[in-house]
Amino acid sequence: MNGYYSLLNELRTHFNADPLVNTVSQGSIFNVDLGKQTIFPLVHVMVNQVTFNDNVMTANVTLMAMDNVSQRKEEAPNSFETADNEIDVLNTQLAILNRAFEMLKHGNIWDNLYHLNGAPTCEPFIERFENYLAGWAMTFDVDFPNDMTRC
Repeated sequence: MNGYYSLLNELRTHFNADPLVNTVSQGSIFNVDLGKQTIFPLVHVMVNQVTFNDNVMTANVTLMAMDNVSQRKEEAPNSFETADNEIDVLNTQLAILNRAFEMLKHGNIWDNLYHLNGAPTCEPFIERFENYLAGWAMTFDVDFPNDMTRC
């Protein structure tokens, strides 16, 4: 009866061990103080819904990996590049999510009975909250054991 806790702890454990992640949070994105500079890079976990099957639960999860974008002092060298590190931030945050995907597909997370169901989708975002953030939102389904007894 602890499937939801286990799923959150599995994801938290994975991202806490990632050297490119500074903070892991969960729940509504509106509960995260995005104005603080010290929490980034940040991975935020949102469980969107859970479906019950015979011996398995399937959770639809969105992971948001994000970091601050910093302005460079010099101008952009051409029209393809930008005068900030937005491309670098997007590249790094996508790598964080790609590593999580590989662990769900056939790594440590998979070994702990959390199995990716289908292919995830990743969507970039560039938001100018109190600070300039960029990153990716990865949405996927993950199957894990339904340990509820019938008695």
